[in-house]
Amino acid sequence: MAITDKIYVKNHRQLASQLETSFPKGAFKGATLDVLFQGEGLAKLDEASRERVLEFAEDFMDCDCQASPHCGCPERKFTRYLLELREQGLGPDAIVDVMGDDYMLYAYPGDVLSFLDDSVRTLEAVEALADVDGRGDVADQARQKRDELV
Repeated sequence: MAITDKIYVKNHRQLASQLETSFPKGAFKGATLDVLFQGEGLAKLDEASRERVLEFAEDFMDCDCQASPHCGCPERKFTRYLLELREQGLGPDAIVDVMGDDYMLYAYPGDVLSFLDDSVRTLEAVEALADVDGRGDVADQARQKRDELV
């Protein structure tokens, strides 16, 4: 299961009440993206919530894909965001706090830890395969990225 399947909308009930509709708690569920990011829904949100939703849309949903926002770009961008927070030295608890402050999203720190651990293991595998294939440049890049996450 992808980490983005374990990212949830903070204050879900409050937002559903303001929008006068129901939607899934999962931030990257299709119905959530549709409800929160259509123009008519935004107007119903209080100012603070609207600000966070707009920031999320600007940072993760800005792409030229025809299938946007259901193209996978928001999930890939959010995954990069989590990795960048880790590269800045933040641990799982701090990452959860930052994404809550930035975008009104939450996750369980254990899920974030598992994602980070999986990322390190994947980079280790890339490094080993690149070494076997004689691709020292790729191995070096994977090693550098892994070191930034550890």
